Amino acid sequence: MKPITRRWFLRQVAGTTLAASWPRGLLAQTRPAKAARRFNVLFLMSDDMRVELGCYGSRFGANTPNLDALAKTGVRFDRNYCQFPLCNPSRASMLTGRNPTATGVLGNRTDFRVAHPDWTSLPQLFKENGYVSFRAGKIFHGAGLDDPKAWSEVAGGPSSAEESSRESVGRTLVVPRALDSAASGAAPADSKAAYSDRIVVLDGNGEGHGDYRTADHAVAFLQKHKDDPFFLGCGFVKPHSPPTAPERFFDLYDVDQLQLTPDFAPVPTVPPGFPSAAIRKRNADLFIGRPASVAEAKEVIRAYIASISWVDWNVGRVLAELDRLGLRERTIIVFTVDHGYQLGEKGKWSKAGSLFEIGTRVPLLISAPGAKGNGQSCFRIVESLDIYPTLAELCELPAPAGLEGQSLAPLLQRPTSAWNRPAYSVWSEDGATLHGVAVRTEKWRFAEFGPEGINGAMLFDPSHDPLELKNLADDPRFAAVRVELSTLTRKYAKTLG
Repeated sequence: MKPITRRWFLRQVAGTTLAASWPRGLLAQTRPAKAARRFNVLFLMSDDMRVELGCYGSRFGANTPNLDALAKTGVRFDRNYCQFPLCNPSRASMLTGRNPTATGVLGNRTDFRVAHPDWTSLPQLFKENGYVSFRAGKIFHGAGLDDPKAWSEVAGGPSSAEESSRESVGRTLVVPRALDSAASGAAPADSKAAYSDRIVVLDGNGEGHGDYRTADHAVAFLQKHKDDPFFLGCGFVKPHSPPTAPERFFDLYDVDQLQLTPDFAPVPTVPPGFPSAAIRKRNADLFIGRPASVAEAKEVIRAYIASISWVDWNVGRVLAELDRLGLRERTIIVFTVDHGYQLGEKGKWSKAGSLFEIGTRVPLLISAPGAKGNGQSCFRIVESLDIYPTLAELCELPAPAGLEGQSLAPLLQRPTSAWNRPAYSVWSEDGATLHGVAVRTEKWRFAEFGPEGINGAMLFDPSHDPLELKNLADDPRFAAVRVELSTLTRKYAKTLG
């Protein structure tokens, strides 16, 4: 050991004094930087779930305590819109950050990877930047339309709503007498119609169903990778038809207390003053090819909101494990849905073809650790394809060129920030051409059907007509508004391809 000399001592004192006078940031730059822990992402999805959560003021009184609690820890986006009211086109848009007019995915059988092999999907971006990316359940469309480039690991089991529902056959299946077409002497129009008329009551907590196992897979993944940066995609297929839940979730609701909307109709019905193109003539999910009585409608609605409550319960299982492992403070949590849904409004029992508010408005909850807006609601108009650039920015990942969404990070910090971006949704009947284009602004909702609006238009003032009962498109008082919004939809339609 060297002896302590006066020169050595004075040198040490001088160095300490100089270091103490440096700005803290500059001092830190002289030391080896320790790699900062990156945010994890828990990406939760549901299928066919309209804005029917307690935190959104559910019309039917849906009991959703876990998602309501999540909304209180993050920002609840009140007016978020999907880009296509159908599973595959909506998910392809959301997970690539491109509009359907750019993806070219306008139906449930189109794989975005065929036309765009070099695009980087949202989970793929995380995987390529050192994250463990994992899919449990349905994130992309499933049924053969997944993204192999996106995942480090994939859980076993079904990834589509149809596959998951078929697994429940043989368990407790209940077809209420009012819904049994054979009992009424009426034959179902086809096998899909018969399949759609089921209400499924699961044994126990639903352990035999794919959605229960999806939560199990997510919990197991969290336990295995709690010390790794991860992107966990956890997708539930309910409340997609047939409505499915354990019995205790049905028991939460009194069917006699459910009130149908004023525009309820037994079959798809075009109201006076509406273009015929606004309502498909045949339902795609429930009550296919036959009318729905008031009693039947209430039974199915009860089953639908019971399904939502069961999804909420499974979400709660995943969030509880996240908390148990102490991961909440470094995990960004997103909950969203592929599209909305009509439950008998104007006689429609599906999402397909709906360019109404209820068909395209979807829940979006984002809880980002430390965000100043947490616990607040945001009423700005946003789109589901904004999720991709938002997560890329929050996790400081290099977003690929060509993203069409806008990062919501400013709104997470200040939900009332200035924001003037309309939301667009489209529909295609043949999977190749646009049938209709809708635009939502702060003030108006407008939809136009056919090339150059040849098949008519709808204009609503949501603040005064939230149920969209009166079409203002042909009212001369709003002629200038129609011209302005029609210009937007036609410009958007020309971007196809």
